[in-house]
Amino acid sequence: MNRSWVEPVFDTKYAAPRGLAVGAALLGALLLVQQPTQARDWLFAAVALALCLLGVGRAFGAAVAQAGLLVAAHACGADLIATLKVLAAIAVFEVSVRCPGRRPVVAASVLACAVVANRVTDLPGELASVLYKTGVVAGVPLLLGAYVRATREAARRAREHLAREEARAEQRVHSARAAERAVIARELHDLVAHHVSSMVVRVGVARHVLPGAGPDGPADPRIGAVLDDLHASGTAAMADLRRLVAVLRDPDSVGPDAPPLLTPGALATAVAAVVTQSARSGLTISSAVDEEGLARVDTARGLAVLRLAQEGLANAARHAGADAHAELTVRVDRDGGVHVTVDDDGGAAQRPELPAAGPHGHGLVGLRERVDLLGGSLAAGPAARGWRLRAELPAAPPYAPRAEKTPQRETQP
Repeated sequence: MNRSWVEPVFDTKYAAPRGLAVGAALLGALLLVQQPTQARDWLFAAVALALCLLGVGRAFGAAVAQAGLLVAAHACGADLIATLKVLAAIAVFEVSVRCPGRRPVVAASVLACAVVANRVTDLPGELASVLYKTGVVAGVPLLLGAYVRATREAARRAREHLAREEARAEQRVHSARAAERAVIARELHDLVAHHVSSMVVRVGVARHVLPGAGPDGPADPRIGAVLDDLHASGTAAMADLRRLVAVLRDPDSVGPDAPPLLTPGALATAVAAVVTQSARSGLTISSAVDEEGLARVDTARGLAVLRLAQEGLANAARHAGADAHAELTVRVDRDGGVHVTVDDDGGAAQRPELPAAGPHGHGLVGLRERVDLLGGSLAAGPAARGWRLRAELPAAPPYAPRAEKTPQRETQP
């Protein structure tokens, strides 16, 4: 809730500026409007000015003293009675705004008694006039101050209530997200992790039960290499799944002291491992990777580069075929911007038109979301002979992420 510009004017911390303003107004009235002609009037004016300054720290005492000064000035026949009444009313207003409890009523009662004392000779004939002046001088400041104080208290309670509601809403969102993460983590563990673990075990068993298998594995070394590769990939996938499930269940389990998923120095090695892994599927890959530039890329963009290379080469192997040729290019600008391109030639068939895309998966969707978060752009679509995936990651993400929608080509896994 935004505060009105008027509300801070009556805060206790601004009592000193208010007191100085009242003192300045008093000096202006004495010098420009009603200049005293006698020494006693200047004396009363000086005392009134001192009481204005005293009211900065002791509003109640200053208000009572202003009422006493009003009685003394009237008894001495001073010409500043009207000015002193205004100052006494302002003092009661300050007490009503700043002081809790019964002190505002006491200050207003003292001022009312002072006004009545000054007009006691007019009673009872001028009773109505005396009561009216008493109500105006003492009652109106009391009511106005009480209203301002009540309004400030209501605004303060409203802000506190809003802050509590925002905290509760944030807590509810946090609890809902935690419940969603728990559900996703449970499904990942019960469905994906269970099946991947079972496949890893079966691949390990297959190395020893295939025809011709000996102590060192199958008789055909090519079959052994494939099985070893499947076993290593499944084991790595299981490790990543366990880490992901742990993070989903308890995000705080990965603290600031935990090692990052990917360090900048290891990015070039990780990209090379992706190229080697993709080449095992039969895909011919030409890579041009700026290893020195990748050493300067931060972890967030580094993970994006790694996922772009993985998804681009995986789609090339899946859609263009094992006999296709793919080119991976990773270039880093001087300012830290990263450009990733994956091209394939469409396979040996060299068909002039690509086949209609099957059901879309979520690989490119996830890549686009990851690139958008970094403020970059992603384009994926048909090229001259095959398919091209191109992404640009800026060194510093702009305020408004931009995205370019293009056709997607992948099948539902």
